[in-house]
Amino acid sequence: MTVQQFSPTSRHADTGSFPGYSADAGLDLPDLSPRLEQEITDRIVSRDFDAWATTAARVGHCTKPIRLRGHAQTIDASTGEVLGSYSSDEEPLGVLHVRCGNRRAADCPSCSRVYAADTFHLIRAGVVGGKGVPDTVSENPLVFATLTAPSFGSVHGTRNGRRCRPYRAKDEADRCPHDRSTVCHATHTDGDPMLGQPLCGDCYDYPSHIVWQWWAPELWRRFTIALRRVLARVLGISANRLAKIATVQFAKVAEYQLRGLVHFHALVRVDGKTTDGDSHAPAPVGITAALLSTAIESAAASVWFDAPPLLGGDLVRRLRFGRQVDARPVRDAHRTDDPEKQLEAEQVAGYLAKYATKSATDSTDATSPHLHRLRSTIAQTVDRQRFEAAATDAPMAQYPYALLGKWAHMLGFRGHFSSKSRRYSVTLGRLRRARARFQRRLATASREGRTLDTRDLDELLADDDTETTLVVGQWTYAGSGWETDGDAELARAAAARAREHAQWRAAQSRTQTN
Repeated sequence: MTVQQFSPTSRHADTGSFPGYSADAGLDLPDLSPRLEQEITDRIVSRDFDAWATTAARVGHCTKPIRLRGHAQTIDASTGEVLGSYSSDEEPLGVLHVRCGNRRAADCPSCSRVYAADTFHLIRAGVVGGKGVPDTVSENPLVFATLTAPSFGSVHGTRNGRRCRPYRAKDEADRCPHDRSTVCHATHTDGDPMLGQPLCGDCYDYPSHIVWQWWAPELWRRFTIALRRVLARVLGISANRLAKIATVQFAKVAEYQLRGLVHFHALVRVDGKTTDGDSHAPAPVGITAALLSTAIESAAASVWFDAPPLLGGDLVRRLRFGRQVDARPVRDAHRTDDPEKQLEAEQVAGYLAKYATKSATDSTDATSPHLHRLRSTIAQTVDRQRFEAAATDAPMAQYPYALLGKWAHMLGFRGHFSSKSRRYSVTLGRLRRARARFQRRLATASREGRTLDTRDLDELLADDDTETTLVVGQWTYAGSGWETDGDAELARAAAARAREHAQWRAAQSRTQTN
């Protein structure tokens, strides 16, 4: 089978229409094996191709949808009247397909786009309002903070286009105990495989790296507590008094550095509280973005946690955040990549949403010798834990690192990649329920041949509290994924084309606006 290829330049040359929808435009399916090529050919010429295409479109060309069999009824909660019924037998392929919902772009590009979009709107609502959040929050102090991990050994890196590590530290010799140089005069560029690699793998503290990664969520939890205390101390009031007049809200994502450690990016906001229960009120007088920024830096420097020993006979490690803490007011600061431009709230929201869909393999090189050694250290630690447990007849559950092996694919990080405080903004659950409610209304309008008014979709969120119908069903799991790998490749290619079309529309909108 010959698959037509399109370059990004030729595809977008026509600014009047998107060439991906032209009659002769094919999907990008490069590097197909003979087996995949045959499977795709068989699907295209099959009698049920239209049914498959319809099903794939309904799940947004998800790469690995969940297949379900069963039925459901929609019931009026007040009267018990059956308003409608549904069976999976009605589906084009005779089984219901639903999105896998995977947030990782490497696993399912389509579902990760939805997750990123939801996360963007969740974060944006906490910055400028909307989605049930009053727009008055846009006037409250807001800081974009980055908290990093400490050093567990010298690694190769970039220094604003300068040499990697031209000088040794004052307490270092020219060569380490393993006779390796402690300096590097190279200028590394993006994509250099040396980036993130230790100057000496034998000097690098891999056990401490694992312990810090494992307890990073606990450090973040303690940071949020310390921040409230520091803020109260700076204001000269008690923590209890602060809790009565103000709240600290945040949205946080975790990102992997090239050395395999996570660091946290967060939007931190201070809201006021009123006697009538309004938790999004203007911040109390005296709390400014600059003061909040100072409090964040102080709290990050003060937080510590004594981690239990990794193994029997091991030492207790006192964990802290790294010295590189960046806390800048969003509306008063400038971008790091372009100092001439102001740091915009929507830019930060998009930045956080992007990293919420990444995993360890997305942000790091899976073939990295450093990460390979890190995974090997995790595996050795798990084996030694099991040996110790078997020798003492102690249950593995009593070990604080008993589940370390389960998180080896995440390099030992077990926390949430995207989280927020309760009242920062709307929840992902409410956004998803609103989208499902909209899809039901759109389907009903389509069946009845009428136009659906979509000008005010915030009412879909409000309906979350006034829903008067119940959906009662019985479902059984029928499997995961498409029938063949060729179907999955077709879905992935179609999702990529949909993404390109969305990007093209956004570019067209910006062009027309300018």
